Amino acid sequence: MGSESDECQVILGVDGGTTSTVCVCMPLLPFSDIHILPDPLPILGRAIAGCSNFNSVGGDVARETLEKVIAEALFDAGVKQSAVKAVCLGLSGVNNSKDQEKILGWLSGYGIAAQALIAVMRAHDGRGPQTMLSSCILQSLGLSSPDELIGWTYVDPSWARIAALVPVVVSCAEDGDDIADEILHNAVQELALSVRAVVQRLHLAGEDGKGSFPVVMVGGVLGANKKWNIGNEVTNSILKTYPGACVIRPKVEPAVGAALLALNFLMKETVANGHS
Repeated sequence: MGSESDECQVILGVDGGTTSTVCVCMPLLPFSDIHILPDPLPILGRAIAGCSNFNSVGGDVARETLEKVIAEALFDAGVKQSAVKAVCLGLSGVNNSKDQEKILGWLSGYGIAAQALIAVMRAHDGRGPQTMLSSCILQSLGLSSPDELIGWTYVDPSWARIAALVPVVVSCAEDGDDIADEILHNAVQELALSVRAVVQRLHLAGEDGKGSFPVVMVGGVLGANKKWNIGNEVTNSILKTYPGACVIRPKVEPAVGAALLALNFLMKETVANGHS
């Protein structure tokens, strides 16, 4: 941790999701250099906290998480709150209609893990085929029987807690479990369908469907694993329907992108107010 300094002005970027919340603290860069950013970007402080999705943990807990992660990032940077000139919060679950929440729930880690839990219970009571997910999920949770999953879920049904099971689902799929593999394939198809709905609604691909438009791949679930790369699967599915789509993988993490947006907004506001 550096020494506290009132002279250092900083900007904050926050990436708040269902699984975790990340805050980065960056120095206030000169506006004249905003289009020529240093490489690597200077990160003064960084902090990670839990879920900040309002729909998952409620407003009070989400607010506490945001306050905590911001305070820890500032402490890590060695600066006071008064040094902050701009903040950009990128939060999941904000301003979504109920229908959009249902879609995002399925596409998120929560949706994948929830389907895995359903598969375990179906296998347990004989309504579905046996799956490697049963033993692997029970082992990861320290439970001895699928019957205990009901109590485990009701103790804390938050999205973040359930979404934490996604690596288990991916691992089972990579080890050849058909049920886990099917769950991931269904998630990929649903995500591709949601992209298609947005493209059609906004007319991004033109009348012939071959127009070029960007698709930015962001989210922990889209990361690569040993064999199962959800991001690549989603990309391939999108390109089959829209060959003109330009898939973009950000060069910086979302929290840093949020900080750069904060810097950009601050620059525009300063210029609009007639200050240099």
